[in-house]
Amino acid sequence: MCEDILLVFFIIFGGKKMDETAENKQKWFVATLLMGTFTMSISQSALSTAYPTFMKYFSLPASTIAWLTTGFMLIMSVVMPLSPWLMNNFKFKPLYLTLLTIFLIGTLIIIFAPNFGIMMVGRLMEGFSVGVLFPSYQSVILEITPIKRRGTVMGTVGLVMGSALAVGPIVSGVLLRLFDWQAIFVAFMVILGLVFILATKTIGSPMKLKKSGFDFLSVFLSIGIIGLLYFINELPKMAMDNYLNWGIFLVSLGLLWLFVRRQLKEPEPLLRLDIMTIPNFDLGVALTSLSYMSLITVTIVMPLYFQQSLGLNPLWSGLSLVPAAALLSWLNRRSGRLADRIGFKPVIVIGFVLFIIGWLLLLLTSDLRNIWIAIIGTMVVEAGNAFAMMPATTLGANSLSDDLIPHGSSIIATVRQILGSTAIVIATVILDLSGFKTVFFTFLILEVFALFIALIIKDTKKDTKKMKTA
Repeated sequence: MCEDILLVFFIIFGGKKMDETAENKQKWFVATLLMGTFTMSISQSALSTAYPTFMKYFSLPASTIAWLTTGFMLIMSVVMPLSPWLMNNFKFKPLYLTLLTIFLIGTLIIIFAPNFGIMMVGRLMEGFSVGVLFPSYQSVILEITPIKRRGTVMGTVGLVMGSALAVGPIVSGVLLRLFDWQAIFVAFMVILGLVFILATKTIGSPMKLKKSGFDFLSVFLSIGIIGLLYFINELPKMAMDNYLNWGIFLVSLGLLWLFVRRQLKEPEPLLRLDIMTIPNFDLGVALTSLSYMSLITVTIVMPLYFQQSLGLNPLWSGLSLVPAAALLSWLNRRSGRLADRIGFKPVIVIGFVLFIIGWLLLLLTSDLRNIWIAIIGTMVVEAGNAFAMMPATTLGANSLSDDLIPHGSSIIATVRQILGSTAIVIATVILDLSGFKTVFFTFLILEVFALFIALIIKDTKKDTKKMKTA
């Protein structure tokens, strides 16, 4: 993993005459950035296997413990639109160090939490850091990378995101077999403590500042994202006559409508939503989100399939995802390199064809209850993500000017998070009503639709820009 991250620098700056000192600075800049992002990303998915342990420790039901993930996701989603403003008003190095500090303090609170409420405070602090960091680090990497090499570099970024999502449950499962649950968070602290020390020496601030006023009203209106995601997550267990939740849903829609309206009218909006009208960017947002929907669904549904249909215990169900996670990691950078050579559109089309093949294989063989076929099907689905998600993100970003990239990264991350949450709800509801086969069929149809979008997106070609340095 670290070798892949370090290799990014030689890919970005290969062929350029640079003195050894400058090369080393750039190398450690991105390595530190991606190592921190990888560790913080693992926290997004690591707790699912620890739910039974938390339920016993705090004597609370699963629905309450699930707020460790739900709350994390809600705060993460609502702060993502803040990323462009923060990037424009603060240098990246102090911003990155601040986010690491907030995450570390939150993690320390969790380790020593005397009750669940205090633990939730720490978890929300972690979610805040990850929510701001996700779009920010992609913006920085896109900013410093020449367009003709963005496919390869963003492939490694995809490796970090995809691997972290898949590895999280595996890491926590192993730690729980050996230690108490606090060990999960101690591991986060140790690694991120080292990253913080490195960051003080290696992280730079490559983006120019564009000072602007802070739009408090837009931030307030963006709270509608929390209400919408809350409603989506409550749907599987919500009674139709739950008027409180329906009220939250309607109020959230109203707030979001006002938020969008304000962003389109303000001369200096918090988030440049008007860029959704730029050709190719809108389709890139759709494709990266549709790809993420399949990735997050397969990482959640397949462990349940391994346990409920094949009778595996939680540890082995998590380990059964290792081949798919390994393949995803191996393919991500290679798919990006391929996109730089033959264009993004063919690679994206390959990705969604693989999605279709993977879901179709799982659909047709689910009754066989064969673990090896199920693992192969999971591997094909995750291989599809390697060819689809980050190439679609990069192709969309290539349609934007440099000053719009922070806004584009924030929009992509926010939409992806909302649709990813929606995918989990869809899969959960269908699983309860009709079983695994209907889940597989639903996402098969979803990716067939995505393939049609991939066929109409344009493979834009732009002149390579010069790298911007810190």
